[in-house]
Amino acid sequence: MAATTKQLIDWDHRYIWHPFTQMEDWLRSDPVIIERGEANYLIDTEGNRYLDGVSSLWCNVHGHRKPELDQALREQSEKVAHSTMLGLGNVPATHLAKRLIDLAPDSVNRVFYSDAGATAVEIALKVALQYWSLRGEEQRTRFVSLTEAYHGDTLGAVGVGYSDAFHRFYRPVLRPSRQIRPPHYYRWLQGQSAEEALQSSIAHAEDVLEACGGVTAAIIVEPLMQGAAGMWAQPPGFLPAIQELARHHGTLLICDEVATGFGRTGEMFAVDHEGIRPDMMCLGKGITGGYLPLAATLISERIFERFLAPYDKFQAFFHGHTYTGNQLAAAVAVANLELFESERIVSRVQSRTERLRDLLAQHVEPLEHVGDIRQRGVMVGIELVRDREQRAPYDPAERMGARVIEEARRHGVIIRPLGNVIILMPPLSISESELDQLVRVTAAAIDKETF
Repeated sequence: MAATTKQLIDWDHRYIWHPFTQMEDWLRSDPVIIERGEANYLIDTEGNRYLDGVSSLWCNVHGHRKPELDQALREQSEKVAHSTMLGLGNVPATHLAKRLIDLAPDSVNRVFYSDAGATAVEIALKVALQYWSLRGEEQRTRFVSLTEAYHGDTLGAVGVGYSDAFHRFYRPVLRPSRQIRPPHYYRWLQGQSAEEALQSSIAHAEDVLEACGGVTAAIIVEPLMQGAAGMWAQPPGFLPAIQELARHHGTLLICDEVATGFGRTGEMFAVDHEGIRPDMMCLGKGITGGYLPLAATLISERIFERFLAPYDKFQAFFHGHTYTGNQLAAAVAVANLELFESERIVSRVQSRTERLRDLLAQHVEPLEHVGDIRQRGVMVGIELVRDREQRAPYDPAERMGARVIEEARRHGVIIRPLGNVIILMPPLSISESELDQLVRVTAAAIDKETF
């Protein structure tokens, strides 16, 4: 006999520790328990439908129960679910690697698989450190990143993407990166114009690299949009300047496209907007269309070649995961990329971007307590403020972001906050009418809770 919703909630409260969740609040709530999905909607155990306004944490691409992805998963499960890549290859992971390299900038040529965005970043960091050591430049052990960057929650990724709110308890064991002020003029560089903020940020990057460029293994950035910082956008010109500084100081450039990749910004990858050619790229989230855990670190051939040596030199990259290159995930990822081509997904995102911008301007921007709206493609951050003129934030104790998403959920839309920033990141398959629903419900929830 199937468990009732009440039983499931009781078991959840007794046994589960949820990620990024204030569990004291959670244990006082009656959570939504999702049972199934249909297209761009999630359906709970009571039959209530919710528009998936954050793509199930930024990873769903084509909606839920996409027939082509379901079929790819079924067909692969009838062959083999998993075999190790330690000493063996496999068919879908090999096909996927070729597809990824064909799509990526021509500066990267090799694929190293893992299972999550953070592990993709860990691989890039470890590869960079070993690369410089193999070149005889052991002094290059430092990393440079952006202030309020987020690159995942494993310890190496935390070191280059430190957020005090998230990571202060681990600070004693971290080796923090040197940080560049991002060109975020709403919060970080208040009082400056967008152009002034851009030039200030580039100048600061020059100072940082001048001071530590000779010991820097890599610069790591989230291109175009710093996601977990609160959707902090980067203006045109910033990424090319960072790339030029990396080249000038002879260091590597790592682009973390875990959140921005696979169409989110209106190009296949965020680096495509300005022709950036990174030495490494980290991919995750949308790589399987939101179906299965899979990640990939794309690496340049010149880096790869440094690891080639006779067996007894032990220069191999001694890193791996049990489910590296998992066949089920890789098969679905190949089908996902085929859908990008057959359904012209990137072109659809570009049209949805304009529609979303218009809806935000019409329904959200006029609201009294909306201080700033930041958008790249279908990635949106709406910053709520107590006082718009002073840019005064709400006190965390007021739970303003949490209250807004709870109100939206009561009206059939699932969104997420980052503090006082409301995040919208719908599936790329979202229709115009569903975009309208997403923005109107979000606006109404903000208006009600901030009144």
